[in-house]
Amino acid sequence: MVLKDSLNKVSNITVKDVRRFLKKQSLVIGFLIICISLALLTDRFLTLGNILNVIRQVSISGLLSLGLTFVILSGGIDLSVASVMAFAGCMAAEAQKTSLFAGIAFPILIGAIFGLLNGLMVNKIKAQPFIMTLGLGTTVRGLTYVYTNGEAIYSMTPVFRVIGGGRIADTIPVPAVIFVVIILISFVILNKTLIGRYIYAVGDNVEAARLSGIKVEKINIFVYLVSGILAGIAAVVLTSRLNAAEPIAGIGWELDAVAAVIIGGTSLRGGKGGVWGTVLGLLIIGVVSNGLNLLNVSTYYQSFVKGLIILFAVIADKIREYERD
Repeated sequence: MVLKDSLNKVSNITVKDVRRFLKKQSLVIGFLIICISLALLTDRFLTLGNILNVIRQVSISGLLSLGLTFVILSGGIDLSVASVMAFAGCMAAEAQKTSLFAGIAFPILIGAIFGLLNGLMVNKIKAQPFIMTLGLGTTVRGLTYVYTNGEAIYSMTPVFRVIGGGRIADTIPVPAVIFVVIILISFVILNKTLIGRYIYAVGDNVEAARLSGIKVEKINIFVYLVSGILAGIAAVVLTSRLNAAEPIAGIGWELDAVAAVIIGGTSLRGGKGGVWGTVLGLLIIGVVSNGLNLLNVSTYYQSFVKGLIILFAVIADKIREYERD
């Protein structure tokens, strides 16, 4: 009887159902195709060491991407995250000389301040998020150069270096653990809390959200605050991993972070997408970069491929918008 019911369900599946499934799971299918292709091209790809290396590599930019997920879901954009990360990293390098707590807390506080500033400027003076955050990012990057005189800051303490370079049980990178914890926290906030539902509502239709009683300005300030805090956490991990704070750290990372969010299915118009899509987008970019490195592909071609991925993400987002309308 069970077998007969199963056969009936299979027979009732139409071509439309298959197309709907393939469309819904296209990102996962694409990711699996990339992984299978790289596994066939190089036997080093599916080794445990390489898999952990990919996760470690995407963990830092992943923190920026998760922060941008909050902002983009609300209908905004934050192009200052990489510059904030660089400046906060310099603050981490100085503060960690005092204590481990200062080396962690101070850069996160710096990130939160800049995130709050972004949120206030965008919402209080109604500045365009793109221009506002780009301007702030350029200012902060310049401030980083001035503070460091264009030179890297070295001499991290051994205990601070564990954050970015340590391994749990001599296997799992600490940055990967931090990244997973932030993923879970972000998922809970966006999907299991009232403020998460408000973020989606504001991104979907800001006027309807305002009329329904949602404090739109507070929500918008909150998402930029989250983005700044995660940039601060990324600064701690990056500075620890490099054993140095470099004023040029993270140049161009904001574009990679935006690309990961959009590839993951979050609409630039806001209101649609989520954490798991961003993670999958990150893994696609990370796996492609890792695979090209394993295949000894020139960095020039890697930039070309990454550019194509970003273009594909933008085109796919516009197609989703068209279908949504």
